Amino acid sequence: MRGLTVIPLLFAPLIAWGDCTQHLQTWAQDLHPALKLASEFAVCKVNPADASQVLAALPLMVNVDEYGQGDYGLDVLVADAASGKVIAHSYQEAAIVSDAVQFSGLTLDTARYQVAPGVRAFGVRIRHTGSSRVNPFSSETLSLYVNDGSQLRQVMGDLVVSKGNGEWDGACAGEFGETKRTLAIGKPGKDGFSRLRVTEITTGSQSVVKGVDDCEEIESSSTTKTFNLDYDGSRYGVPKELTFQ
Repeated sequence: MRGLTVIPLLFAPLIAWGDCTQHLQTWAQDLHPALKLASEFAVCKVNPADASQVLAALPLMVNVDEYGQGDYGLDVLVADAASGKVIAHSYQEAAIVSDAVQFSGLTLDTARYQVAPGVRAFGVRIRHTGSSRVNPFSSETLSLYVNDGSQLRQVMGDLVVSKGNGEWDGACAGEFGETKRTLAIGKPGKDGFSRLRVTEITTGSQSVVKGVDDCEEIESSSTTKTFNLDYDGSRYGVPKELTFQ
């Protein structure tokens, strides 16, 4: 497919730099002294596009109960790797909601999202997991950020890149669905920012009892769709049906 650079939506391997974790609490305290850091979910890593920088994502408990349910703010930042000084950051209040579908993790995605000449974005992935055994659910969203000097901008928000759900009897029989989405970087468009093409593959399967003790999974359907995300001068618009609901 000429003119497109396909980006597999798999998070890049973490670059080990133990020192960045020592700054997580300091960053949270300096930026949001009234909020508590959800330290078990906070992440940081060296920026592979610029080793002098560290990237971090700080989930902050805005209104969270003892079971971890409620609203979390999210501060995404770029800091100097040597000093830990924050270079730029972006904060979104109530960016993460945890309820019956629980917030279960964050990762930094540093794949080569070259969204414009000289502009490389990085991603933050947020995972949610359902609590029901017989109605399993999981979802992972991707948001992209670019550093404009002293300002960190979210240029794409909450694209669901994987989702799984199902209903079964707890033993074998049931129906399941899975959706995977990948991004491709197209030709430059408005303000030099490239169109993003999303390819979606949705599969359905059934588990059926076979014989006395066996359980067989059979693929029942598979569909492929594509969507184009265009830059409007400030961000990429993501259709509602592709976001986490």
